[in-house]
Amino acid sequence: MTRPHVDIARAAERVARLRQEIAHHDHRYYVLDDPEISDAEYDALMRELAGLEAAFPSLATADSPTARVAGAPAERFRTVEHRLPMLSLANCFDEAELAEFDERIRRVLGPEDVLYDCEPKLDGLAVELVYREGAFREGSTRGDGFVGEDVTANLRTQRSVPLQLGGRPPPRLEVRGEVFLRRADFRRLNERREHEGEPTFANPRNAAAGSLRQLDPRVTASRNLSLFIYELGAWDGPTFEGHAAKLAWLASLGLPVNPENRSARGLEAVLAHHRDLLGRRHQLPYEVDGMVVKVDGEDARLRLGAVSRSPRWAVAFKFPPEEARTRIQAIEVNVGRTGALTPVAVLDPVAVGGVTVSRATLHNPGELERKDVRVGDQVFVRRAGDVIPEITKVVTSVRTGAEQPYVFPDHCPVCGSAAVRDEDGAILRCTGLACPAQLQARLRHFASRGGLDIEGLGEKLCEQLVESGRVRRPADLYLLTREQLAELERMGEKSAANIVSALAQGRRPPLRRFLYALGIRHVGEATARTLAEAFPDVRSLYRATEEDLMRVKDVGPEMARAIAAFFHDARNRENIEALLEAGIHPEPPPPPSQGSLSGKTVVLTGTLQAMTREEAREAVERRGGKVSGSVSRKTSLVVAGADSGTKLKKASELGVRVIDEQAFLDLLGQTT
Repeated sequence: MTRPHVDIARAAERVARLRQEIAHHDHRYYVLDDPEISDAEYDALMRELAGLEAAFPSLATADSPTARVAGAPAERFRTVEHRLPMLSLANCFDEAELAEFDERIRRVLGPEDVLYDCEPKLDGLAVELVYREGAFREGSTRGDGFVGEDVTANLRTQRSVPLQLGGRPPPRLEVRGEVFLRRADFRRLNERREHEGEPTFANPRNAAAGSLRQLDPRVTASRNLSLFIYELGAWDGPTFEGHAAKLAWLASLGLPVNPENRSARGLEAVLAHHRDLLGRRHQLPYEVDGMVVKVDGEDARLRLGAVSRSPRWAVAFKFPPEEARTRIQAIEVNVGRTGALTPVAVLDPVAVGGVTVSRATLHNPGELERKDVRVGDQVFVRRAGDVIPEITKVVTSVRTGAEQPYVFPDHCPVCGSAAVRDEDGAILRCTGLACPAQLQARLRHFASRGGLDIEGLGEKLCEQLVESGRVRRPADLYLLTREQLAELERMGEKSAANIVSALAQGRRPPLRRFLYALGIRHVGEATARTLAEAFPDVRSLYRATEEDLMRVKDVGPEMARAIAAFFHDARNRENIEALLEAGIHPEPPPPPSQGSLSGKTVVLTGTLQAMTREEAREAVERRGGKVSGSVSRKTSLVVAGADSGTKLKKASELGVRVIDEQAFLDLLGQTT
């Protein structure tokens, strides 16, 4: 009779330990930028916690990391009134203006050099977070400074937002911060959207703001937003002499504070730090458009006060804009893999952000119309960091009348088929089933590294195969002979033989890669993996309903509709059957707890001679193991190839078993 109580007690102990571990790793990743475990290992901790909470519902709490799972879409955002106004900052644009700011400060505080705090000005969205008894309870946007929008459900989905504070938080704590997208996350998001046939975001700020203000939290959950806290709102807690001490206290509670923040005494020190930050702006992992300069002392801030909606004690010292003026030679339309027609401006080449830019995206027909971009216009082009060049402004004051408005085609410029608008009206898509531009893009996607990884099948070869009529669908690739390929331009006998060999070697791809290669709208590599786990036979997806698909992790209503529509389409099923008949045999993921490496975590380091790193990863996964990118005490095995580096040293320090490539091959050869 006491057994259930024993189980619950043990489960409660493990749940508490898991939550502590997950909070620790969130802090290492988002605050210290120094992760100790891989994403796969982190996901394993989350899965274990979710399993325990499902088995023992009484252990599930609102502040559990599993509470980040997004709920149902909201009809609209409710409003939230800020207890203290969220003021905006005045700007200054050169050293003379900053000197004027410093002079105004010293007229009030005295002639001595002032201690300032210097913080990178992130290009994101300002938010306020409310904690009660250390637990995250409410999050809102800045709005008009007095009233914002309730985005609690969306913020809760993000690992960068601590759900439970450490240390000794006060009963109520309000903090202000900036939600943003790191460059790498922005790049991955746009790549995923491009693969899925969605319009890309123009810059990280738009992407972050759009992600945070989604009515469906599941969309926000699919995007990796970051957060830095930069100020207190209202709070019941200790007082501080200066801002630096305040930030140190916030960091001690586990809140993410930017490590780039610096203190500087006097104008010259502030200017020196601004020059340093400007010189390093593109080395930072996120977009910055300036540096915020704040008076450090809290008493000094009270003396200085505020004017209108801006504090007198702070200013945003902006960086020079990364824009250049040029002329539009022409406007073209590109046709993507899903048929999306994207307008692109052809420019007089101009240097922007350290590179020469000759083309700039106009995103979609609506953007083209909204900006009223015409052929012959003088325009400003922006390229900040890794952002795709975009037109920010048309200089209408210099128009001569010779500029030509662009009429967006209602037919595909490649195949001539009708172009129709999406459900939301933002994108025009080609309806041609045999559109060469779509087919070329689909073939490149099919052969990409995330897909079937067919080495040598690049853009030029795909173009030739389609234009010559040799390939009308992906399955035709596997009917090509060496002689047919050798007849193509710049394709010799050896290159043709290599292509045929690459096609032959890839006939047993993992199911997740096969699903990704099909180019299903909204389905990236991560979703393809979860689909493969839920539907280990591709044909089972022919019968899957939207309801079935929404039971799959991270699949929301829109994605479920797209996946169901794809597999219910007879032409798509015919293409899949043609691939299967051509000898493609997608391998389902191994069942859990089976295989010679079942339950083991393997780290690969150095160069392997017998296989690529991706082939080694797949071999491990087929045998029930998982591959991690870092060595920890939970690592089961390290495979050391040639020129192994620091991972080998760490394995030795932790006492983790290390084997060479031959031993690894022997291990893979064991019966699974």
